[in-house]
Amino acid sequence: MDQRLVGRSGLSVSRVGLGTMTWGRDTAAEEAAAQLVAFAEAGGTLVDTADVYAGGDAERLLGRLLRASVPRSEVVIATKAVLTPRGPRSRNASRRSLISALDASLDRLGVEDVDLWQLHAFDPEVPLEETLAAVDTAVSSGRTMYAGVCNYTGWQVAAAGVWQRSAPARAPIVSVQVEYSLLARDAEREVLAAAEHVGAGVLAWSPLGRGVLTGKYRVGIPADSRAATPHFADFVQPYLDERCRRVVESVTTAADGLGVSPLAVALAWVRDQPGVASAIVGARTHAQLKGVLQAEALTLPVEIREALDDVSAVD
Repeated sequence: MDQRLVGRSGLSVSRVGLGTMTWGRDTAAEEAAAQLVAFAEAGGTLVDTADVYAGGDAERLLGRLLRASVPRSEVVIATKAVLTPRGPRSRNASRRSLISALDASLDRLGVEDVDLWQLHAFDPEVPLEETLAAVDTAVSSGRTMYAGVCNYTGWQVAAAGVWQRSAPARAPIVSVQVEYSLLARDAEREVLAAAEHVGAGVLAWSPLGRGVLTGKYRVGIPADSRAATPHFADFVQPYLDERCRRVVESVTTAADGLGVSPLAVALAWVRDQPGVASAIVGARTHAQLKGVLQAEALTLPVEIREALDDVSAVD
């Protein structure tokens, strides 16, 4: 699998990343182990997790697998902090909360440091300078090698990135993780340009349109799909409307013409967009991940890419 530098940093990651949002809840330990081994054997390096995934169990499971299945040195660990679903606030980006959350993540992962620590969301109740000072502390103390942000708007990316690069002692923002797929192209309005301006690489989450672009929902909701579970039904539902159906049909038509899966077409489209360092795919099963890895070799012809651009274009 090809490796790419993240923005203008020296951090190198695989151009397809492995997401762990379902680990420890919908994905059992045996399945997770099979995924991680297959991913590493295919040359994948970026493994993305968060302190809130499965209440911390995703990090715990990843930590156990790094001690038992795949060496720590072969993996680029990316985790996150800020969200606080069990606290009085839904998010907390204060210095105290962030450093405490990072230390807790390191403990669950069983490591001394992570490669990429990301602010999971913007917290309007905390001054941005305080939040970014915690980022500086995390990097200068060796707890993380690099820092990034997730789900920020364009102006938030620009504000954070410019502030961090305004003084040599500050840790630059090297990555911007944002939802990006043929069904979710709002990032093109401002976020992608802001990321380029501050020298950050884009990490695209849900590049398969929350699973809809695989075509599995064309004739209903499969019983074993995310949309059939109570905790993910609302997550998938927005992408089951008529506009998204037209995009899915176009992806399926392109896939039939190329002799590949709709998954491969959708993934290749976002993976090779300008500025994207990696597309992070969260597979629930080893079989699903196998399909993702088989799509690695596909590069879309220009005419198909342009046709998909047109049918999925945002206003």
